[in-house]
Order: sequence, then structure tokens, then C-alpha cells
Amino acid sequence: MSDLLRDLWYFAATSAELKRGKMFRREILGEPVVLGRDDEGRAFALRDICPHRAVPLSAGRIESTNGVQTVECPYHGWRFGTQDGICKQIPSLVDGQPYEAGRIRVRNFATHEANGIVLVFVSADARFAGEPPPPPEFGLKELSEPKFVIHRIFAATMDNAIVGLMDPAHVPYVHNQWWWRPPSTGKKLKEKSFVPRERGWAIERHQPASNSLAYKWLFGGQVTTEISFMLPGYRWEVVETPKARLFTLTCLTPENEGSTRITQITYWRDAPLLDVMKPILIPAGREFLDQDGRMVDLQNSGLAYSPSMLWIDDIDVQAKWYLKLKREWTKSREEGREFVNPIEPATLKWMS
Repeated sequence: MSDLLRDLWYFAATSAELKRGKMFRREILGEPVVLGRDDEGRAFALRDICPHRAVPLSAGRIESTNGVQTVECPYHGWRFGTQDGICKQIPSLVDGQPYEAGRIRVRNFATHEANGIVLVFVSADARFAGEPPPPPEFGLKELSEPKFVIHRIFAATMDNAIVGLMDPAHVPYVHNQWWWRPPSTGKKLKEKSFVPRERGWAIERHQPASNSLAYKWLFGGQVTTEISFMLPGYRWEVVETPKARLFTLTCLTPENEGSTRITQITYWRDAPLLDVMKPILIPAGREFLDQDGRMVDLQNSGLAYSPSMLWIDDIDVQAKWYLKLKREWTKSREEGREFVNPIEPATLKWMS
């Protein structure tokens, strides 16, 4: 797991998935994590292994212990604070036995909940208990609740999943359905200006491609779009008119070295046509993501025999930038200094 980046915020779940008084297990960067919402309504994330006999805490329940919200292990009833992971109670102890519950803890992952999503901070130090850095800002502003969420688990490394999703040249071949970009529209020259952004880059605001039919139908002629990417694995697109706003946030979370969870969260405001079309948009978005997933499966059949890939300019420059960002993040952590974005402004061209 050494190639996966740490000291960063990762997407963990949507707010809707975390029900008050409930919890569930999820794997994040090779760690079993119990995610939940305690009876006071606060999200929490703990390592899903009781340090006593290694039973998953997610199989237990949420209980109040002396006024503190805790997760109770189902095996021997040990209780750990939802917000700090510190053991608050060992029921089997009797007076005079030398164990201090407060000296035992499970790993606690700091959480941040906003705009209907929950992020967790994954430190390189498993014992980290300090104040994490500020969570990423996506510019969601007033878009507080998602309109819909779709997800898929790719049988792919984090790197291959990210490179595949940001690839601009696969669209007319992989996503060539009639309602998005049918073959009849043909391929056109794309020329986009890229600028560095926090731990990533952005395609500067521009009008969508003339062969992107869906945007034309939904928004008309005064539409602009901006696409951004940020480490460790966030890609978002903002489509706007003078009145309406559509925001699609794609979050990539590595489960382990060979599996990556892709979650796509869609928001909008002042777009009544989108409200009407929501029952159609959800299966369409799911099929769009499934198309990428099926291509990953095909790619895996080749990577099993030939693990190296050929990257060319300009369509693969973003992939190269991503690896540059990873190297710089790792180096900055090793040297104990601030991250310096290595991306320079550039104009890229391709046919799509």
C-alpha cells in the first residue's frame, strides 16, 4: 500500500448513508473502517478491529457510556469513543486489576461532513490524534444536498482508475450513445487551456464542445463549463448559465491496491428540466460509469500480460501531470516542507 498517498482527505460516504445510531464497514487504503453516525448525529470513522480479540466493531452497536457516545464491541462489550477511539469501558474488569481503559484506543479517522458528503483524513501516522489540515474546497457553495449519487467499484489500481477517467480521447469510443456524443457528430479538434490549481489543475472555463448534445439540449446556448482535478482523487465539472448551475463531483477512494471505489455526486439548482428528467438521468449516469468500468475490466485482461503502457502527448499529458503531483506530494512529506504544484499553464490539443 506504499504507493497510495496519505496525509490527505478521502471520500468515505454520503451523508445519506450514515443513519443515526447505525454503522457499517468499508475498506479505505487497505484499512477496515467502521463508518457511522452516533445518537447525537455526529459522523465518525474508526478502525474496524477491536484491539482485544480483533472482532469487527461494526458488528456491535452504538451506546452511551457515562454521557459519551461509544461503539460497543459485540464480543466482550469493550466500548470506544466514537469521536476519539479511546476505550471508555472494559466491563469484565474488577477493582484492583491493573488495566486502565483510557490507555487503550482504536485508530480514529477525523471526519468532515458538508454538502451531503463525508470525508475522512488518512494520516501517514496511524497514531495521529492532532488537528488535521483543512478539508478540500470544491466550490459547491449553496449546493447543500446531492440530487443523486451513483457508484461503482473498479477492479483497478487508484492510478489506473484516475488515468482512465480523465482520458479525453476515449469519449467517442466508450461513451458514444445517441444522447451524449453519437458517432454521427464526428470528431472535432479540441484545444483547451489548463492552469494549476490546489494540488491539481483545471481546464479553464469554456463553452462545451459542439458535439456534446446533452449540454445543448439541457442548457441552451449560454452555457460554460470548467473541469478541475485535485489529489488524491477528485474530479469535478461545473456547468453554468446566467441562471442555472450543474455540479458533478467524482470521488475516487482506493479500497486496496487493486480495487477503487468511484462515487459520482450530482447537484444542481434552478434547472427545472433536470428535475423533470431525474428519473432518466440516474440510469443514464449509471450506464456512463459502467462503460468506464467495463473498459477497465478489458484493460486488466491486457495488463495481466503487459503491465507497461504507452503514453503520448497531448492526450496523455494529464496522466503524466497526475504522476508528477504524486511524486511531489510524496517528496514534500519526506522532506517536511510545503507541497509545490509542479504543473505549469499549458494548452493541449486532441481530436475527440
